[in-house]
This record gives sequence, structure tokens and C-alpha cells, in this order.
Amino acid sequence: MHVRVFQMVAYPSSVLRRFAVTSVCIVSLAIGVPPSRGEATEPTQSPHGHASGTHGGLIVPLGRDSHHVEPVFEKDGVVRLYMLAADETRVQDVERQTLKAYAKGVGGSASELFVLEPEPQEGDAADKTSRFRGTLPPGLRTGPVEVAIPMLRIAGERFRVGFISTPASHGEVAMPAKAPDDAARTLYLVPGGLYTAADIEANGLRTAAQAFAAFVPRHDLHPQVGDRICPITRTKANPACAWIIGGKSYQFCCPPCVDEFVKLAKEHPAEIQEPEAYVH
Repeated sequence: MHVRVFQMVAYPSSVLRRFAVTSVCIVSLAIGVPPSRGEATEPTQSPHGHASGTHGGLIVPLGRDSHHVEPVFEKDGVVRLYMLAADETRVQDVERQTLKAYAKGVGGSASELFVLEPEPQEGDAADKTSRFRGTLPPGLRTGPVEVAIPMLRIAGERFRVGFISTPASHGEVAMPAKAPDDAARTLYLVPGGLYTAADIEANGLRTAAQAFAAFVPRHDLHPQVGDRICPITRTKANPACAWIIGGKSYQFCCPPCVDEFVKLAKEHPAEIQEPEAYVH
């Protein structure tokens, strides 16, 4: 599985009801909380972006890039959390501790507790670890999940960590886009609601997965005033990921958000706003 960076977004309940279409836009959060103040700092994004880690996950900053973690989802629900320094190419030892983590399906309300235990790597100090390992609850091992770790101690500071996963194989190599399945064809090639036959033709008679097969998402958590934002995640939109709906061009952060928005336009067209409304 891969993880991508996100910020907490308050979605309308109507969007949350439909958040799990066939895939979701994936993102993850890490907020540093100094114990002396107990105040959460603003989620930050490294100026160099969130690069892929050496273990197959995405590197996530803690606090203001003072530390990094790389969450990796493996087979059978195994989750490993690799600890990295401010220089994300360096492994970092942290205090050995049992991490309480809470997992739930994306958009779900009930969380299930699981733990991540220290799993030291070669070279770690005797009382420290640079890796943690846990296993997701049985019912949450096949679909996208949200994971929250309320407290991670690093050098006397406490951090909250959260991330969302996608069901992809660990270390999976990107393959050419497959032919769309029946659900994708119905979603994209059958008009309904605000999504018209003219839109389908304007979008090239294809699905978003086909149109953006080579697209690499780069989630920008801090759009500037006046920036276009994704209607689903409210992160900065990418003009290279645009789709025609109702005869108008909407911009998104990644293809799965196009899926969600097209579904919304077909099933609940009154909830769709003008493109100009999706501006930070």
C-alpha cells in the first residue's frame, strides 16, 4: 500500500456518505505537539514535496520538518512505521514505546484500536528503535483505512500522527492502465444528473483512470489565496487533472477525486457549485 499526505478536512456529510467509490484520494497528516504548550501546530508540507521513501511509502513530515515518518502498508494488514530525521535520508532512533493506533474505514465513524510495537533495526541504540510494527484489525485489511496515532514521543516532544491508506501491494510497480470495468464505464460513459453526453464526448469518451494513467499526484496542503482547490479534498488543485462536468472545467488533486465528483454530479447535482466556488 502507498500513503499520501493530507490535511484534516471537514467534508459535508453528503460527501462522506459516498467517499468510498472504487478508490479514494489518499493523504496523511502529522502534527507536532510540544508537551509544554499542548497546542497542535499547523500541518506543514516540506518545500521539497513528499518524496517516495525507500520502503515503498511516502515520507510524511512531523511538526515543521523536524522529523519524518514513512508509513508502509504490507500484506495481511501489517503496518510498519519507519522513523526518519529532519534530513529524511537519515534513519532516526526514538524512544522505545508502544504506540496506540486507531483505525477505521475512510469516512467511517467507529475506530478500532491496534498497537504498533518497537521493531528495532540493525544499528539502533539499545533502548531505542527506528521502526514500529503493528497489524490492522481483521475487518480493516482490504480497503482504504484512516489510521490515527494520538501520541508518538521523540526526544521529549509529543506528536500526533495520522494517515490514510490505499489498497495497493507493498512495493507495487505501476502498470499500464487496465481497460475500465463495468462500474467505471457506467460512471463515466453513461450520462446522468449534471453529467451530460456532451461532457462525456468532451472528456474523450474515456474514464479518468484512462485519461490520467501517467498522472503523478503532488498534494499541496497549503493553497494560497486565489488558488483553485480540489472540490473533494480542498487541497490545491492541479490544472493537469481537470474534467468537464456540466459543460464546465473543474480541477482536482488526483484522479480518484474525479471519480467522486462525477458520482456526486450524477446523483446529487444540486450539491455541485460553479468552478469559481472552489477557490481558496
